[in-house]
Amino acid sequence: MADVQTPVIRTDIPHSARIWNYWMGGKDHYEIDKIAGDAGLAVDPDISTMAVQSRQFLIRAVRFLAKERGIKQFLDIGTGLPTMQNTHEVAQGVTPEARVVYVDNDPLVLTHARALLTSTTDEGVTTYIESDFHEPEQIVADARNVLNFNEPIAVMFMGVLGHAKTYDELLRIVGTVLGAVPSGSYLIMWDGTDDSQAYVTLCENYTGTGGTPYIPRTQAQILGAFDGLELVEPGFTSITEWRAETAEVGEVRPISAYGGVARKP
Repeated sequence: MADVQTPVIRTDIPHSARIWNYWMGGKDHYEIDKIAGDAGLAVDPDISTMAVQSRQFLIRAVRFLAKERGIKQFLDIGTGLPTMQNTHEVAQGVTPEARVVYVDNDPLVLTHARALLTSTTDEGVTTYIESDFHEPEQIVADARNVLNFNEPIAVMFMGVLGHAKTYDELLRIVGTVLGAVPSGSYLIMWDGTDDSQAYVTLCENYTGTGGTPYIPRTQAQILGAFDGLELVEPGFTSITEWRAETAEVGEVRPISAYGGVARKP
């Protein structure tokens, strides 16, 4: 039997998923990530709000699609480290038979996913694909082993597409996956935007640490990823304002993180 190599986890270079975990109040990070995270907070204090509110947006969007639109399949690409109220927990809390596929390629995320991202119901399915979102064709091929591509699927890109090297690459990634799912499927997507100079500086500083570059884009560019789709109310907004009336937390002002939920015709 061939030896199975343990993935190498670099603890000397900060990693965006671990820093995000730190900003959300989690415990799955290293000292280098805390140092980078604190440096980020010094530059852009709003980043912790963005981290926390991004999870609130995920909860509202997944619950909306599962409860009000009857979606039973979710493809969460670039899932990051498990925290509280993950996609499968929210979806299966509404629809016990929901099937959820997580996608990421970080060794630490993989380790935690194997331990924590398991179905919360006997009827549901929760699994993990180790893949890079720059290879959307492979993601689709692997997801077909779990999801029924003849039935609607909610495709999720939650604050990860800044890692796309170019805007054209971003559109190709989203377009490839959306092109493979049937009519009646949905896109849930958000990302940080460049209308906050503090956020732009934070991303530039992070690149300087040796971490994988994260590129803030304009609101118009993020909105462009929804071209050809039907945005559901309230449309393209700051994530704090999307169906805010259903939020579990108190009122939060708009921040430089925009997105929405849209249906494929």
